[in-house]
Amino acid sequence: MNTLFSLLRDDPALRQLTEVFAQPAAQTMLHGAAGALKHAAVAAAYDAAPRPLAIVTAGRDALRAWQEDLTALLPEADVYELPELDRIDFAAPGAAKGLERSAQRMNIMARLLRHEPIIVLADIGAAAQKGLSTTEFSRAALSLRLGQDLPRETLMQRLSALGYEHVPEVENVGQFSVRGGIVDVFPINALSPIRVEFFDTEIDSMREYDPLTKRSIKNIGTASIMPLRAADDNGEACFLSYLGAAGTSVFDEPSRLMAALEDGVREDAVRAARCFSWAEMTAAGTEGHEVFISLMNRAVPTCTPQTLIGVQMVPMTAFQRQFSLLESELHRYLGEGMRVLILAGGAEQAARMREMLTLWKLPTVISRGADAPAEHAVTISPGTLRAGFELSASRTAVLTEQDIFGRHKARLLRRTASAGERIRHFREIAPGDYVVHISHGIGKYLGVETIEVAGVHRDYLHIQYGGDDKLFVPTDQVSLLQKYIGAEGAAPRLHRMGTADWARARAKAQKSVEDIADHLIELYAARRMAKGHAFSPDDAGQREFEEAFPYQETDDQLRAIAEIKHDMESEKPMDRLLCGDVGFGKTEVAIRAAYKAAMDGYQVAVLVPTTVLAQQHYQTFAARFADFAPKVDVVCRFRTLREQAATLRDVARGQVDILIGTHAILNRKRVRFQKLGLLIVDEEQRFGVTQKEKIKEFATGVDVLTLSATPIPRTLHMSLAGARDMSVIETPPAERLPVQSYVVESSDAMMRGAIERELSRGGQIYFIYNRVESIDRMREHLLQIVPQARIASAHGQMSEDILEQVMMDFYEGHYDILLATSIIENGIDVANANTIIIYDADRFGLSQLYQMRGRVGRSAKMAFAYFTYRRDKVLSETAEKRLQAMKEFARLGSGFKIAMRDLEIRGAGSLLGAQQHGHIAGVGFEMYVKLLEEAVARKKGEKPAPPPVQTVIDLPVEAYLDGGYIEDAMHKIEVYQKIAAVQTDEDLDALLDELIDRFGEPTAPVLALLDIARIKNAARTFHARSIALKENALDIALPADEKLPLPALMRLDRAFGRRVGPLPEGSGYRIRLSARECRNVLDTVLEIVQLITGEQHE
Repeated sequence: MNTLFSLLRDDPALRQLTEVFAQPAAQTMLHGAAGALKHAAVAAAYDAAPRPLAIVTAGRDALRAWQEDLTALLPEADVYELPELDRIDFAAPGAAKGLERSAQRMNIMARLLRHEPIIVLADIGAAAQKGLSTTEFSRAALSLRLGQDLPRETLMQRLSALGYEHVPEVENVGQFSVRGGIVDVFPINALSPIRVEFFDTEIDSMREYDPLTKRSIKNIGTASIMPLRAADDNGEACFLSYLGAAGTSVFDEPSRLMAALEDGVREDAVRAARCFSWAEMTAAGTEGHEVFISLMNRAVPTCTPQTLIGVQMVPMTAFQRQFSLLESELHRYLGEGMRVLILAGGAEQAARMREMLTLWKLPTVISRGADAPAEHAVTISPGTLRAGFELSASRTAVLTEQDIFGRHKARLLRRTASAGERIRHFREIAPGDYVVHISHGIGKYLGVETIEVAGVHRDYLHIQYGGDDKLFVPTDQVSLLQKYIGAEGAAPRLHRMGTADWARARAKAQKSVEDIADHLIELYAARRMAKGHAFSPDDAGQREFEEAFPYQETDDQLRAIAEIKHDMESEKPMDRLLCGDVGFGKTEVAIRAAYKAAMDGYQVAVLVPTTVLAQQHYQTFAARFADFAPKVDVVCRFRTLREQAATLRDVARGQVDILIGTHAILNRKRVRFQKLGLLIVDEEQRFGVTQKEKIKEFATGVDVLTLSATPIPRTLHMSLAGARDMSVIETPPAERLPVQSYVVESSDAMMRGAIERELSRGGQIYFIYNRVESIDRMREHLLQIVPQARIASAHGQMSEDILEQVMMDFYEGHYDILLATSIIENGIDVANANTIIIYDADRFGLSQLYQMRGRVGRSAKMAFAYFTYRRDKVLSETAEKRLQAMKEFARLGSGFKIAMRDLEIRGAGSLLGAQQHGHIAGVGFEMYVKLLEEAVARKKGEKPAPPPVQTVIDLPVEAYLDGGYIEDAMHKIEVYQKIAAVQTDEDLDALLDELIDRFGEPTAPVLALLDIARIKNAARTFHARSIALKENALDIALPADEKLPLPALMRLDRAFGRRVGPLPEGSGYRIRLSARECRNVLDTVLEIVQLITGEQHE
């Protein structure tokens, strides 16, 4: 990897980092570096001068990323993870894991005290824990030597005080045992246990021995035994103080670290008291060198850097196997005299990569790892890194295997879930998220743990509650958890189990939903009373019109179309929200609905937020209806008053079938429809409250279809609460690629690179600059950077005619760059524009940024979005979070997730009036909506539906996702959620196919897990409460006073005869099993439930 390091040290900023890295008692701020670049920069600095190094991260994901890159870049270095200690009684069952963690932590401390150049990665929770001070730690250690006078009893007492466990036989670290004059002990800082033999009170011999065979390995003269924990367990020192003057502490993204510490205080004040504050932590490392790394330049409390280093980097394009794009980029890099390094994985991949580049006539050199990269040629070197980057200051580009070939893609499951289920899967739970448990309240999800209970391994979700409470939820009860969504930025207080906290929070929210329920009921009632027109079913004309659509519809599109037609054909007026990402084909769905209404002799109004969009919709609709009967027209400022008057006369006479316009068409006095049947509202998030009220009045008795990519939280909530129906389109059209999103500091080099890359492939660029007064100066500046580009400006202060002319000229390709204000947010679609640069992106709202990014990437070409912020500008926290969200949701189809995140960032407070805010924060958004739904049902006089029977299956079989099959906790919970949602055997087979496709052939425990899901499916049909094996009998418990139907009993009787009887207590049956049947218990139970459901006949 030295080729990479020598490249990095050529960059002035990174060279400066390497130089200051080893200075004691200094602080450095490095900003502008993100992702793999910061990992590589720190690795290069460490490589130049190895020393004790601690890296503090704000979460497990960041820690894993550091770990992956550092172990690849520095194979010789020792990289450790600092474990976080639980406050548990070490004598408690299940304490072995805690002992192990404590041992690892103490071992790391001992090595740091000896100034060994190890690298320690610490999550903020582990780093902030209070522990022994260095002097106490050294004093607490126990030293033994041959000939030392030390009574055996004293040694035993000292070992107990150090936290070692007295056991009959030593098997694990942290244990000791005594047999006569021999003491065996397994120190936490040793690789093998030590046998100490006494002669009276003197140590006669000491030797290491093998813990498995118990045979001695070698004699030793001295031994040091490090403490497992402090004798009094209330240390007051931070682990960073162990680094001393020779060490370096790296704080990764300080703003996130501080937020994590604040969250800890809010969650649980008791636990937080055992941790250091930000000021105390940074003070602990001041003896050595402290480096603060942040993507954005923000002032950090307690950090007064002697050196401020700014890196100019752009993350590398994820080429996703777009080899033509890769080829043109590599040619461009070499043409501009840049040095290019490709990290190709192993030597074999490097040779393959060279063959590929030789075909493209690119000069290539294979580096064996130690040489400096070649000039005017692409250097290919073995090695891995999570992602590549460009460094403009040193004119360097680094590409990795992942950038070129892309990561493993998750396969889209063909789901036919209800709308509620579709929404539920947007709330994936990741370790570290807050969750709401139906009976225990708000906790923090820490991950999936495999625990052995009664000799059987099972997976449990580990939830942390207030105080030191913990809850382990069996994975088949994942449905009892919801993700907590409350006010943004504020961590909720974790409830304590077994207290009244949760009950109180629920009662408060319950009271508040009652009033809202009344308001919703009125809305429902008005909708139900209103009679609309029931449109006639599809005819041959409709089918012919739909077949004229030149593209293949996606499954989601077809489903949305079917749902909308169903609503239109019923008498009840339709009120449906259609959510779909920008460019996913919402317009075509609306066009089909419009055609259906027009052919029934009704008029359609299409309401859009901006004049430009009205014009574009008019062109789209007119082109689509060109060969068909309905007449389309538009009222907007681009038409003369005379033309508008003529159009409105035609509308009143019923000669215009489809009228498109801005909110002016809501004016009843001016616009009179002869027979309005359908209102289509596009880009719904752009209309204000008053306009929405107008739409409501305007639309009584009319079918309404609302389209939006990022529905604003209130509407989202209304759909979730069922006040209106909802369709979601989340599958992208075939051939579409996600937009590559970058959050970068703006610099001329970055802008030039982005613009030239797009121009070189004949594309066009949007440049968003939201200051009308200085937009011309920006134009001059851009012309200096790229003199060959043709630039047009567009902003809201231009006259309509000129604005339209500019837009149309850009659409037709007369300009390369459209320099515009955010007016283009709801703008025209230009398929050839595939790069968007947003200047001062920190000044925009989340859905604005999202809509603007949606302007590009509407064809099969790879598109790029650059969200830039000014160099050395200190960003506000909300702006930083928004930009972060944009980066996270770079995938296609994430508009809906953006709205959910916006609900988190803004808080759901504004949703139903500010007074609700507190109640929502108290129980979480989903629980709130659930309470609301129940209140509405009660007021309607409906009996609440009995909760679905959750069958509990308790069989002594190993059924879980073992670590060897799926390692990643996120994937694990995703698969467990899918298994929990399975309702039919077809779903199960589809899931099995997906597992084989993603993770390979399932192991025995995984197959057993799927079998249990199959048993559960069958058991649900006859309402079984539980199926459990007790000794050698199978108990099937049913709800009170329920019995199995007679045919099922007869089938059981024929198969098992007199072995079937009633349960001793409660409703249900007991079947005695033979030894063979008990051994194959899964097959036996599957056979029994199939006999009951009638799927298998004996």
